[in-house]
Amino acid sequence: MNSNAEIVAALKGKDDKQRAEAIHSAPAIGAPVVPAIAPLLGDANVEVRRAARRALEGTVHHAARTGIGKEAGAVETALIAALGSDSVAVRREVLWLLSEVGGDASVPAVSALLGNPELREDARCVLQRIPGRKSLNALKDALKTVPADFKPNVAESLRKRGEKVSGYPSQRLVPTKKTAVASPQ
Repeated sequence: MNSNAEIVAALKGKDDKQRAEAIHSAPAIGAPVVPAIAPLLGDANVEVRRAARRALEGTVHHAARTGIGKEAGAVETALIAALGSDSVAVRREVLWLLSEVGGDASVPAVSALLGNPELREDARCVLQRIPGRKSLNALKDALKTVPADFKPNVAESLRKRGEKVSGYPSQRLVPTKKTAVASPQ
């Protein structure tokens, strides 16, 4: 399959062999296939969503392989553009794909989603995974601006990045259910 239209048609089709061929063909096209496939991440048909995800994962992993910086940057740029979708499902999947290939260029777009109640947790986790000072600084800035109920989450991401954070104790060891321990008799 050589074109975006063929890949999209195969991903949406019912023929499993053609769908598999489309999944395997997408990485060779690279960044230009991202805008064509990304909307399928919100398709009503679960098989179409799953196939689109696999095709994009393959494209991201192919672009992010060692020594291919230009290709990774082009895929990153295409994914950032896909964050403009109206679909929360599409944006959530794109965020996680960015966590695999994203760099400094992704940070502003991902940081902007920290204010979105539906996507803020995903955005926080993606910033935690993106290497570099820019993503670390975005998390530090977010700690000052996010709502109080979300500050412990951002503090935890900062801790994972090696920063010392005071004032927001780790929630990892806080019990979620009331427990009672019987005394030994």
